[in-house]
Amino acid sequence: MTVLILLFDGVQSLDVTGPLEVFAGAGYRVVTASPGGTPVRTSSGLTLVPDLDLSAAPSPATVIVPGGEGTRVENPDVVAWLRRHGASVPRVMSVCSGAFLLAEAGLLAGRRATTHWQVCGTLARRYPDVLVDPEPIFVRDGPIATSAGVTAGIDLALALVEEDRGRDTALLIARHLVMFLRRPGNQTQFSAQLSAQVASRPGLREVQRWIADNPAADLSVPELARRANLSPRQFARAFTAEVGQSPGRYVDATRLETARRLLEDTTGGVEQVARSAGYGTAEAMRRAFVRVLGVTPSEYQRRLCPVPMEV
Repeated sequence: MTVLILLFDGVQSLDVTGPLEVFAGAGYRVVTASPGGTPVRTSSGLTLVPDLDLSAAPSPATVIVPGGEGTRVENPDVVAWLRRHGASVPRVMSVCSGAFLLAEAGLLAGRRATTHWQVCGTLARRYPDVLVDPEPIFVRDGPIATSAGVTAGIDLALALVEEDRGRDTALLIARHLVMFLRRPGNQTQFSAQLSAQVASRPGLREVQRWIADNPAADLSVPELARRANLSPRQFARAFTAEVGQSPGRYVDATRLETARRLLEDTTGGVEQVARSAGYGTAEAMRRAFVRVLGVTPSEYQRRLCPVPMEV
């Protein structure tokens, strides 16, 4: 199977080399091509020499469109090639802002897609016919797959290898790259702390730290308010205003993130993880995972860990 990676000036080097290492390691024929076959300079200053002129590229099973600063300017040759050939390629994937080139070529019209969180709003405004979802690390919609920043492109590539060659091959590549097998595509691009604001008041910042360090503690509004030396009503109002989300939602996100990390880092049982993350019961944790991630804790751990967990 041939994988074609499109190159252009200003491309993000890791958007190219990350998926390339995955597919090459799995035994695919990987070909790089640029307009005119000329070397390109990446956004970091690295020069990449393509294998071919884009006009002479072979018919691929998968096309990869990387992102980078070069997507902020017109790429008429790349877009024209995608318009001519994209619909007939069995599978097209973009990494990061490469989604803009797919959208410009009309390949994302009416489709659900994602890109780096910083430019999701721009993609949605510029191409209103694209259903932009800023949350997942990658999205599959028919033959088109889009992903968030650099590492998400590797996650997506591993998912495609698993689809083509099976879990064992994908796991072998992941181990070689010292990665998890792959994160589920619907995993959020943000951690609980990154997606929220940092409170300006020292007392509220301390509460945020306490929540992160003690997810299994009593994290009710009255208890958190006591720690902040505020009344429950004052605390809830101030926390929501400064952090950008309610205390309950912030606690839920932190507990889910803690549970995910524990499932990724250990082969311990679901009950133990549920207690450590503050859920109390495995059933409560299962409901949270299904509601937010669309998978059970057992399935989540099975996808990410080489040793399956018995439930």
